Amino acid sequence: MRQIPDAYKKVPMMFRSPIPGRSQLQYLDKDKKKAREAQDVEKWVSEWTDKSQLIPEENARDVETETFQAKSYQVSWRFVTNGGQDDGIVRPVIGASGIPFYPGSSMKGAFRQACEQAEQLGEIPEGTCNIYCGNETDITPGCLRFEGAYPTNDWREGLLDLVHPQQGWQVITPDTNKKPNGESAYAQISLDRPTLRFAISSAKPLSSQQWEQIWQIWEKAIASGLGSKVSGGYGQINQTSHRILYKAKLKGQGQAAKLIDETGEFRPNIFRAALRGHALRIFGGLTDESTAQNLVQHLFGGIQGNEPTVGLLGFQFQPSQLEIESFGSGQYAQPTYDVKGELIWFLTRPIADPNQERRLKNLVARLMQFAMIFGGFGKSWRRVDHRIFFEEYYEDTYKALIGCHWQWLDKSTKRRNVKVGRTEKIAEFIDRVRDTAREWIQCQNQPLNENQWASDWREAWHPRNVQVWGRVAEDMDDSVAVHWFHKSYQQRIQGIQSEGSIYKSSVTGKLGQISLIWHRMYPVILVKKNPEDPKQPIVKNTCRYLELITIFPDNSKECDRFLEFLHTHPENFQLLWGE
Repeated sequence: MRQIPDAYKKVPMMFRSPIPGRSQLQYLDKDKKKAREAQDVEKWVSEWTDKSQLIPEENARDVETETFQAKSYQVSWRFVTNGGQDDGIVRPVIGASGIPFYPGSSMKGAFRQACEQAEQLGEIPEGTCNIYCGNETDITPGCLRFEGAYPTNDWREGLLDLVHPQQGWQVITPDTNKKPNGESAYAQISLDRPTLRFAISSAKPLSSQQWEQIWQIWEKAIASGLGSKVSGGYGQINQTSHRILYKAKLKGQGQAAKLIDETGEFRPNIFRAALRGHALRIFGGLTDESTAQNLVQHLFGGIQGNEPTVGLLGFQFQPSQLEIESFGSGQYAQPTYDVKGELIWFLTRPIADPNQERRLKNLVARLMQFAMIFGGFGKSWRRVDHRIFFEEYYEDTYKALIGCHWQWLDKSTKRRNVKVGRTEKIAEFIDRVRDTAREWIQCQNQPLNENQWASDWREAWHPRNVQVWGRVAEDMDDSVAVHWFHKSYQQRIQGIQSEGSIYKSSVTGKLGQISLIWHRMYPVILVKKNPEDPKQPIVKNTCRYLELITIFPDNSKECDRFLEFLHTHPENFQLLWGE
């Protein structure tokens, strides 16, 4: 018998063993990336989409008859369902002609849940759920058949998704030269902004009023989010049926995330990552490590050990304007985002105690304000956007894009969220954040172990572990500290002083190593009493900024010398918080 060399290469990726060298879909091979070879998951997706089809146009239209109706809804970002057919990777259920679909069984489950809630709230008559979905007690069938959903737009672009957990690396580990176990990037497959056509049929003709009620129930169901990773921003449409805790309009610019194929994407889950990290920092300064991690797990969900948890908090970001462009040249070229939109944080499930809900509402608002005052969101959030505050840095375009810049957007948002307009207010604000976190810990019946705070964590927010320094900058050209990241902060004077520099030290970090310092130019917005309408304070933008430096000292020589330098109050920098 003739032997076929490398016979396994003749087998489609979908049918190969999930082992190294064959079809290990979730694993991203660094050597392949360096050699510019396709990853296993890229080959898998290419083979899949090459043979798959789109929904024919005649089956993509909305339909209304007495026994069958179909309606289309667009998902605002990504949509992921776990087919459960491959070990180690999340990928959609795939139906006939290779088209991904949302199963009718999942649709029925979501509909029944929304229908039962509507009955409990008295919005529809009791027994409606049994008529539509069947009675589970005496096993009688309902009149509706849920036929699931197919994407009706071209779903084949942007399927490769990248998941990159970084909590330990960003907050906990002292040595950031090496990432903690389990925090490598891995691949998943999700649909990018699909338009899903949901279909329902009935065993008997229904009136237009009944169909209207059915679709109203279904819209409540999908407003809770569809599919997997809903609390991470996946599967959201442009409305929510959840109880809203917080909303704000924001605008921001910075470095967009790169997908596996190097294309840029603005990923709304940067907001969840930021608040999760800040919650861990704040809790870590108030209680022991284990309690802090459990509190964050309870709020944001995730997998701890082998136990998955659905968090209390979910979010949506609805962009009103989004531009993805490119900045830089050659190997430094990076995708960028420029975005405006509304961010909403909501409860994924009810909280019985109204006092707990009020405290959680306060906590989310404080964490959002904390994130906006001291940093930003997404890649390079620890630095100011050099395109705004250090324009001359890019006179040579062969340089990496550094930093991001986020602002509150409208007057209503500013009235609710601007808590700091002077450097003197920073300490008061931080103490309020910590007080709000204490209240949340206590109402969860968790121990406040302030003497056993997470002192081994790199960025635990405790006065012995962090210092906040600040000054007022007159305008965007008046950033002083941005220059200290790229050249010496103190010139050498023969016989008087030596040169001082934190450039490429542990303080500023470098490629693959997280810095110990955050730098923010926070726009100064004045919110004044309005004698004509006390409920509508006057909001006044200024050209000034609070220039803030947050440092987590590591006792290195460079860090100690830099702190000594700051204590000389250069350019009016003052210690605002910390010991």
